[in-house]
Amino acid sequence: MDKFDYDVYSLSSYDYYLPDELIAQSPSEKRDESKLLTMNRMTGKIKDEEKFHNIINYLKEGDVLVRNNTKVIPARLFGIKKATNGHCEVLLLSQVKDEKDTWLALVGNAKIVKVGTIISFGNNDEILATCVEVLDEGIRKFKLSYEGIFLEVLDKLGKMPLPPYIHNQLYDNSRYQTVYAQIEGSAAAPTAGFHFTEELFDELKKKGVTIVDVTLHIGLGTFRPVKSDDIRNHTMHSEYCYMSKESADILNKAKAEKRRIIAIGTTSLRTLESVYKKYNHFEECSINTNLFIYPGYKYEAIDALITNFHLPKSTLIMLVCAFSTRDNVLKAYNHAVENKYRFFSFGDSMFLY
Repeated sequence: MDKFDYDVYSLSSYDYYLPDELIAQSPSEKRDESKLLTMNRMTGKIKDEEKFHNIINYLKEGDVLVRNNTKVIPARLFGIKKATNGHCEVLLLSQVKDEKDTWLALVGNAKIVKVGTIISFGNNDEILATCVEVLDEGIRKFKLSYEGIFLEVLDKLGKMPLPPYIHNQLYDNSRYQTVYAQIEGSAAAPTAGFHFTEELFDELKKKGVTIVDVTLHIGLGTFRPVKSDDIRNHTMHSEYCYMSKESADILNKAKAEKRRIIAIGTTSLRTLESVYKKYNHFEECSINTNLFIYPGYKYEAIDALITNFHLPKSTLIMLVCAFSTRDNVLKAYNHAVENKYRFFSFGDSMFLY
């Protein structure tokens, strides 16, 4: 679709102007009353919808709507180094498979954390984190010790890991979760899902739309910035995803019957594309994906995408450009800027079909 009359591998190709005041600092009062911009991904034709709830007019009987049911954990921890009493901020990214109580984490001042460093969280060493491996880009592997049930202790000590561009305090943690969040383990929210309510899902089901859940626990792969001028030098960190047999069966049937598969958000999309790419069909599986999508990628799993407006030069805007064309997407983004849409995690929504 994209004719590449630009340098597809240049980071600057995915830049756009965004005034700071359009970065949403809090969610809309009602989830489904954020604005919606729709775009035909082939023609680039766009339309403004006053309320996200109007998405119901764009979905039809037989459509399969796929959502990421991951649940954000309060992964941001503030602790003290046992040896020096120095302050240390840690963001838990993902649990290490087959290593009990072992986590990969991003450390704020990583240089002070070496193998053997012990960090205490809570007034009474409620969680002790011992660094067992030093990795690149500020990432450390920690072995944790605690009393009781880990997620209960974490719920007491941790903070919601809001993105750095959100400066307001979040008074209701449920607003940084989707209404369908179920499987705990994510370091960030699948924000495209914020716009949905249980009532909207009920209306869609009555219309004949099938709802399917997959899981991708969001870690560094989704939100890590691209630093290299040549995007091919960017490495996506691996993220865990899961698809059940029930979901795979529904999706395979939809494919066979040429019905639309619509992803809610880039993480649902990456799960669908990763599974389909691996097996050439949908299949029950637990896999790790580091799929990096940018123009030139051939989509095979999905037919439409509901997503928010993403950061300039991010892997997510590259993914969206690959689903349409860079020119179409940047024109739509510029239109959104001119019409005062709200951007990023708590912002408005876009439907590409």
